[in-house]
Amino acid sequence: MAVELKDLTKRSENYSQWYNELVVKADLAEQSAVRGCMVIKPYGYAIWEKMQRQLDDMFKETGHVNAYFPLLIPKSFLSREAEHVEGFAKECAVVTHYRLKNDPNGGGVVVDPAAKLEEELIIRPTSETIIWNTYKNWINSYRDLPILCNQWANVFRWEMRTRLFLRTAEFLWQEGHTAHATREEAEEEAVRMLNVYGEFAEKYMAVPVVKGVKSANERFAGALNTYTIEAMMQDGKALQSGTSHFLGQNFAKAFDVQFVNKENKLEYVWATSWGVSTRLMGALIMTHSDDNGLVLPPHLAPIQVVIVPIYKNAEMLAKIDEKVAGIVAKLKSMGISVKYDNADNKRPGFKFADYEVKGVPVRLVMGGRDLENNTMEIMRRDTLEKETRSCEGIEEYVKDLLEEIQANVYKKALDFRNSKITSVDSYDEFKEKIEEGGFILAHWDGTPETEEKIKEETKATIRCIPFDSFVPGDKEPGKCMVTGKPSACRVIFARSY
Repeated sequence: MAVELKDLTKRSENYSQWYNELVVKADLAEQSAVRGCMVIKPYGYAIWEKMQRQLDDMFKETGHVNAYFPLLIPKSFLSREAEHVEGFAKECAVVTHYRLKNDPNGGGVVVDPAAKLEEELIIRPTSETIIWNTYKNWINSYRDLPILCNQWANVFRWEMRTRLFLRTAEFLWQEGHTAHATREEAEEEAVRMLNVYGEFAEKYMAVPVVKGVKSANERFAGALNTYTIEAMMQDGKALQSGTSHFLGQNFAKAFDVQFVNKENKLEYVWATSWGVSTRLMGALIMTHSDDNGLVLPPHLAPIQVVIVPIYKNAEMLAKIDEKVAGIVAKLKSMGISVKYDNADNKRPGFKFADYEVKGVPVRLVMGGRDLENNTMEIMRRDTLEKETRSCEGIEEYVKDLLEEIQANVYKKALDFRNSKITSVDSYDEFKEKIEEGGFILAHWDGTPETEEKIKEETKATIRCIPFDSFVPGDKEPGKCMVTGKPSACRVIFARSY
């Protein structure tokens, strides 16, 4: 492993290759036998589970409940909402038959032509259609509202050019689908859930995000408004890290979901949907990691502390085992996940390199001299700094150190992001600056045509119209950098994943 680490491509040489290698070397995921699909390995899945657990608690705190809806969606359902089908049509995987049979010519198994489905089924690319068809049976009166459901599931969207975690045909996610009696309630819900995502990204992932609303071109298919959190990776590219959609009454009208309101009149239901996926794993890796491997924020690290003994013989190991047992027990009682790695099939140097590439936040080492002196060596993964401390009170010190690391990785990411936000007034300056990466605040005339022209000529898209101000005057009106037409405020442009 120590030799392999030297082979990890440096970010400055080839950022894309560094990322691809790191995902594999850190044992997070690998390509599968199915093109476009990945195998999430146990260590990678453990990180996703921590994300899932935290988000699930946050959803439940805001009144949501979990449910599960079918993987297969009748093709006719997708036709009901015109914009929605257009947005997903090219990515859909279609099930046409329900049975295989042995080839009479001895060619293995073949599709049984007699087993053709009456109606083809789509493997869910997202679940709005099947869920709104179901909600029709659940909603009659205003007393049945709101419905606040979330689903943890996998979805499938054909992708030819894939990258582990960032873009795969099948991926894991959660999708919230809510139904409301009023427009105001639904809009509040969409913003509330975006704020939940923003809090999760910053407090747990230690990833600073910009919250804002998408332009019409970048909106979710079938939504009236899409709210987004946008993160910046170390190569200056944006990564859309979570979205929340105000769907208006589009899906209620498509599936005829009406309710009797308080005035005893029939009205269509108002809707939202919102989701984050295993793409967050990509955001986590690319925001914090370095040329030595992963750097994980302690709040999401499956192993927060690893303890490695260095010993000459079985007798010395037995004494270290005994000493470390109390420290492990106390750390666990504080809610810290700790691993004592006294396995004798790997050398300490191998273990050090392995836990470093896996981004374990804190490493403790005890050798023979440490045992005599009642000390341990502590290394923090974010800065690679080492120090030797007494074992007295070491558990409290480690607990505080984990919080310090969490704060430090966030601050480092925030400082980097803020250093890469620039404001431009002319299209020529924009074309220059976009080559340097980062977020560019510029005036835009609000038309899809201008947005499309910028995208075609520079590969940059409008990431969002931010809620908050980033530079003085960015919320004031001005002139579009391309057309010179009036612009309400500056928007954020960037190249993205």
